[in-house]
Amino acid sequence: MTTTINELQLKALVKEAMWELVQEKREEFSDLFGEIIEDIALARAIREGESSEPVGRDEVMAVLDATP
Repeated sequence: MTTTINELQLKALVKEAMWELVQEKREEFSDLFGEIIEDIALARAIREGESSEPVGRDEVMAVLDATP
């Protein structure tokens, strides 16, 4: 027996399956998206740092010490 589905039906099935997966694994997806956001922020900071002037260790430590 062969079952055929059209593109719209396949799209709806994939969406439904993805939604169920997200609902069942909510915490894992939350952790994953948090890591993705951190990675994007780190990459952006690295790019910004590459185009800025170098600073000395003392300046960096002063900023870190001032951070609560």
